[in-house]
Amino acid sequence: MRMSIESRKRDVALVVDDSPETLRLLTDALDGAGMTVMVALDGAAAMRIVDQITPDIVLLDAVMPGMDGFETCRRLKRDAGVANVPVIFMTGLAETEHIVRGLEAGGVDYVTKPIVIEEMLARIRVHLGNARLTQSARAALDVSGRFLFAVNRQGHILWATPQAQKLLADHHDAQTDDFVLPPSLLQWLEQAKDKGSSKSQAAPLPDNPQLRLYYMGETAPNEFLLRLSKESGSAPPPEFTSELGLTTREGEVLAWLSKGKTNRDIAQILGLSPRTVDKHLEQIYAKLGVENRTAAAAIATNATRRNS
Repeated sequence: MRMSIESRKRDVALVVDDSPETLRLLTDALDGAGMTVMVALDGAAAMRIVDQITPDIVLLDAVMPGMDGFETCRRLKRDAGVANVPVIFMTGLAETEHIVRGLEAGGVDYVTKPIVIEEMLARIRVHLGNARLTQSARAALDVSGRFLFAVNRQGHILWATPQAQKLLADHHDAQTDDFVLPPSLLQWLEQAKDKGSSKSQAAPLPDNPQLRLYYMGETAPNEFLLRLSKESGSAPPPEFTSELGLTTREGEVLAWLSKGKTNRDIAQILGLSPRTVDKHLEQIYAKLGVENRTAAAAIATNATRRNS
C-alpha cells in the first residue's frame, strides 16, 4: 500500500544522485506520493537548481564524483534562501564517521542504501512537518515585531525574520545573503557564548553604530540567535534628568513614551526587554507622582515646552 504525503500544495523535492536507478526509484515514489520532483546528477547541478527554485526538502547522495554530498550540503546551508530546507543524506556508507560528517554538514537525517521507500516517505513526512513548525514560529516572531536572525560560528546568516532582513539590507546596502559578521563581532559572539545571554553586552555594528546586536542564545548546534536593535541615537532632554529627577535611561523611556511609542516599541528602540521597560515606567510614575502613561507624557511635554 503506497503511503501519501498530505499537504495543501505539492511539496517540491530535489533529489541529487549520480545513479539513474536511484533517481528513477525515488522519482516514481515521490511523484506517486503527491510531490513535485526535481533531479540533479551532481552537486553543481543542484546548486544551479536552487538558484532558481527553493525545494521543500533535499535528498542528497553523499558520494558523488566532483563535489560530494557533504560539500554540496555545506554550500546549500550557506545560502540563506535554502538554509532551513531539510537535507536527508542517502548513501551506502554506514560507518559512524560518515553519519557524523553528514550531520555536521547540515543534514537532518541519514538513510543507507538500498533505500526502503516506505521508510523514506515516513522520514520525509516528519522532516517536512518539523520544517513547517519552524517556519510558522519564525513568522510569528516577525509578526510580533522581533528583529531576529541566526548565524553559524563563521558568522554566516542561517535565517532571519523578514523585518531583520529588511533592517540589515537597508542599513548595509546589501542583500542579507551577503551579510557576514565581521571579525570584531565574531570575537564578541565567542565571548557572549561564554557569558550567556543574560550577561552578554550589546555590540554595535562597526559600519553602522545605530544598529546593535544582542546575543539571545544557542538554538541548535552551530546556530546562534541574535536580536537586532536600532538605537535612537539621541539623548533625552536634559530637563528630564535635572528637573524631573530621572536617570538617563528613565529619561530615554519617558522621551519615547511622550512621542506615543508603546512599551514594545520602546523596548525595541532601546534594546531592552518589555519587562525592563515596565520596571522603568514604574520608577518614572513614582518619581513624577502619577499613575499612568498619559499623565507622565503630559508632564514630559510641559517640561520640554518650559525649556524650549
